[in-house]
Amino acid sequence: MSQHDRINKNTSLFLLTWPILVELLLQMLIGNVDQMMISRYSQNAVAAIGNVNQIMNLLLITFNIITMATTIMVSQYLGSNNQEKVSEVYSLATYTNLFFSMILGALMVFGHKPMFKMMGMPLELYSDATIYMVIVGGLIFLQGVFMSYSAIFRSNGLMKQTMIISFVINFINIIGNFIFLNGLLGIPKLGVTGVALSSVISRLIGLIVVMIIFNKKLNAKISLKYLRPFPKETFKSLLRIGLPSAGESLSYNVAQMWILSCVNRMGTYVIATRVYSNMIANFSFVYASAISTATQIIVGHLVGAGDIDDADELVMKTLKPTVLVSLIMSVIVFLCSDFIFSWFTNDPVMIALGKQIMFIEIFLELGRTFNLVIIRSMHAAGDIKYPVTIGIISMWGVAALLSYIFGIILGMGLVGVWMAMAMDELLRGVLVYRRWKQGKWRGKALV
Repeated sequence: MSQHDRINKNTSLFLLTWPILVELLLQMLIGNVDQMMISRYSQNAVAAIGNVNQIMNLLLITFNIITMATTIMVSQYLGSNNQEKVSEVYSLATYTNLFFSMILGALMVFGHKPMFKMMGMPLELYSDATIYMVIVGGLIFLQGVFMSYSAIFRSNGLMKQTMIISFVINFINIIGNFIFLNGLLGIPKLGVTGVALSSVISRLIGLIVVMIIFNKKLNAKISLKYLRPFPKETFKSLLRIGLPSAGESLSYNVAQMWILSCVNRMGTYVIATRVYSNMIANFSFVYASAISTATQIIVGHLVGAGDIDDADELVMKTLKPTVLVSLIMSVIVFLCSDFIFSWFTNDPVMIALGKQIMFIEIFLELGRTFNLVIIRSMHAAGDIKYPVTIGIISMWGVAALLSYIFGIILGMGLVGVWMAMAMDELLRGVLVYRRWKQGKWRGKALV
């Protein structure tokens, strides 16, 4: 059975969505346990790791340039039954991410202090943040290469495999944290150092597992021979697709760093509350994230096969129930927020602040669901520049600017910051929905 036979207009969206959903839920559940364990060790450690993760999320955009383009190109190539370029794309994407990840690792090891200063990180967080950045950031190539394999798997509909691998990685990470934080098996208590070591060990094992499954499940190969001579045109195509596609994520993460620099002025307890709020909010949009990823893959195959009307119908049928599920989830999270925040902290001020954030989150998720489903489908169809353009304008003109005005100038604190982010998501949601209904994404297939 060919790849295109597996993914076409008759492919069940549910069959692709549920493994992604389970994978995301596992990541969040284990990640929350992870944060609870760290919070028992130190609230400063939570805030420090939160700052480092924001920096790493920005730098990971470099990998997203290639992985996003890989997902789009492979989906469309498979949709058009063009197998000739598949191994070339696989190899080029993997080795390119490896190359850039080595450079970024060196940057984080030797240049982290200027990054901390730029973000206005409190000095008391520097020690823990440095440890985490040097260990996890220095070995970021593990994540860079893994992301390439993950993009390949999803483009081929291998969702169950990515789900299993994700479980393995996160399970090993949480076990490692338990051992290192509690000093078990004759190992001393290592604090943030142990948390960092647990992360890189779990990612190394995950990378080994994904490489083994790749060799068993897919006929294509990843080899340097496909890069000799260097495939300039394919590389240009990856960049032509990936750069604007990643531009939206780049804008979002840079804006988030700016917003975090505002939050860093509000005190360590506010920084920690932001970390917890982001983690808890993930449950509100986990379904939207999963189904939008599955929709993107099918849309890419449909567009590659020339089934444009089927792609349109799929997106519209997916949107309404996804919005409903996300709203129900965000309301439930708000109603249960006191109980959920108490897992992370006993501070009544942080719990009360978290409840206010979760109320605003209801409106934020409405816009975010539209953005996830429609923008990912626009990318899959080749309509890339428009969402990037409005993303940059709205993220900076609304989210970043109003976060500063509401949060700092008007003294609304974290509540003002969340209001600004909700306004950004809602505005972009309206604009991308309008464009999709107008059909301006049609005729933009890239391969």
